[in-house]
Amino acid sequence: MKPHLRQCWCIPPEHSAEFVAAMEDVLEVYCRPYDPARPVVCMDETSKQLVAEVRPPIAPAPGQCERYDVEYERCGVAEVFLFTEPLAGWRRTAVTAHRARLDWAGQMRHLLEVDYPRAEAVVLVMDNLNTHHPASLYEAFEPAVARSLAQRLEIHHTPKHGSWLNIAEIELGVLVRQCLDRRMDRVEGLQTECSAWDRDRNEQQKGVDWQFTTADARIKLKRLYPHIQM
Repeated sequence: MKPHLRQCWCIPPEHSAEFVAAMEDVLEVYCRPYDPARPVVCMDETSKQLVAEVRPPIAPAPGQCERYDVEYERCGVAEVFLFTEPLAGWRRTAVTAHRARLDWAGQMRHLLEVDYPRAEAVVLVMDNLNTHHPASLYEAFEPAVARSLAQRLEIHHTPKHGSWLNIAEIELGVLVRQCLDRRMDRVEGLQTECSAWDRDRNEQQKGVDWQFTTADARIKLKRLYPHIQM
């Protein structure tokens, strides 16, 4: 008897006004023309388990891949933030020891003051994790600083079960496959690897040409829209 195969998937709710409202909001943002004064930036984050080898791996040989022991030593967990501006073909990763409100707030300050110091505002697309909120800025900084940062953020949340709408999640998937799918034991090493990926990715891969529109959604995802009762 064949085993029952299962796959983890984000299944959106059907007939959900909340879902389609957030979806159409994000799709409208993706249709905006390039504007350096108000760049559209997508953000996502993931956790990385840090592990160390307990026995030296066996180096690869002709016809054989590298082999490593199934046993390992846990060295904690790090958080990887990823930012991308799809129309400009730019990405930046950052590694932190935690995923708390203060970490997100620190990344927002870097985004606004270092990455986009001349922008009028940053149009930010991200999921609705509880730390992804302007309130986090007030927990990290003095009120005047927090307010000045919040005023330069135009936030658009992807719907719950709609993470596929976040272009940063696509880039994060590439990062995981190309860079994070192996054992690392130190935060510093993880940051070095992510920074190298940033440089290579930005040089080799240009902007993202997002094609899926609200008009497409209303046809292809019709089941997600609520039934209108007059």
